[in-house]
Amino acid sequence: MTEMLFDVGIIGDGQLGRMEVQAANKLDLSTIVVGNDLISPASLAGAEVILGGIKSEEAIRELAKRARVLTIEVEHINVDAYQMVQDEGANTQPGAETLVLIGDKLRQKEFLDGLGIPVAPFSEELDERLFTDNGFALADGSRYIVKSRKGGFDGRGNLSVPRLDDPRINRTFGETPVYAEQVMPFDMELSVIVARDINGNLATYPVVETIHKDHICHTVISPAAIDKSVADRATEIAVEAVKNLSGAGIFAVELFKVGNDISINEIAPRVHNSGHHTIESNETSQFTQHLLAVTGQPLGSTEQTVPAAVMVNILGREAAELDWDRLARTVEFPEGINDTYAHFYRKHERMQRKIGHVTALADNRETALAKAMVAKDRFYNMIELNKISAS
Repeated sequence: MTEMLFDVGIIGDGQLGRMEVQAANKLDLSTIVVGNDLISPASLAGAEVILGGIKSEEAIRELAKRARVLTIEVEHINVDAYQMVQDEGANTQPGAETLVLIGDKLRQKEFLDGLGIPVAPFSEELDERLFTDNGFALADGSRYIVKSRKGGFDGRGNLSVPRLDDPRINRTFGETPVYAEQVMPFDMELSVIVARDINGNLATYPVVETIHKDHICHTVISPAAIDKSVADRATEIAVEAVKNLSGAGIFAVELFKVGNDISINEIAPRVHNSGHHTIESNETSQFTQHLLAVTGQPLGSTEQTVPAAVMVNILGREAAELDWDRLARTVEFPEGINDTYAHFYRKHERMQRKIGHVTALADNRETALAKAMVAKDRFYNMIELNKISAS
């Protein structure tokens, strides 16, 4: 008996995979994911599961046999296995070459610098003499960010320090390869979501502002409150970077705004936290767009259909198990908080883990932000009421 061939295979089964599967369901695309558990955010949305995890060569090879196109939820996979199945003829989107490049943050910076795209001053050598005095100090006095070259995200793998001879660097990273970036004197962090189809056609979403705490994205405001010339420059830089990468799908380009100047911080070759609001606020969500791109269909409209949208992440505050079924049934927002949407990732809570998000739509940014903050507080209150007792 021949096994069913799924339309889309996703390496990863977390919340990004979950929202990808939810979008695929609406497009009548079948999905199969590689994950560590038969019960995961993506599987609970309806995906078939191959056990083994994103580092498993065996699982990735099995996925290549069972899906028409392979894509990723997160870039920190077994890239060697992804390259092998690509070399053997698997349809991999984005391309393995992109994952190799993006997966090493130092190589990514060198790539962007080589294209003439502005980036923060960086060096593989932890020597302050290689940097200028044009940076600035964070509130804690830190002037540099030391980053793990591979594997870091959501604040993991980053360390802010005042000097590059700080003993915490060695204690934190040991023999792990790192590099240093000078803290940029930015006045706003921005993101541009870029979609690329299999023929190289590009489409961009409106530039958004992202607000981070401890290197984790907390809030996304769309569109960003910036001049059109600045937005155009941010989009131009993002497009220039993405058109030099291989493969189809969504690419999130994170940027710094320094006055009217724009530089790239990092690129994620996948659906991204800074695009979650598009589920409700745009003609085509980033998740639907990614699926259209990787399956060879025409890209959808990226137009934002409301004047303003704000997304706020819900982060875990402690280790706890949640009754997600009951929570999903009982979360209600106060009267007047309309056009506000809660997304449940169905993950166990732990400190600083992303377990959900809320999106609010409104006629202006201030109202959308206020509504999102009320919804966030309501979400947290309901979480406390829906924790499963340890007893």
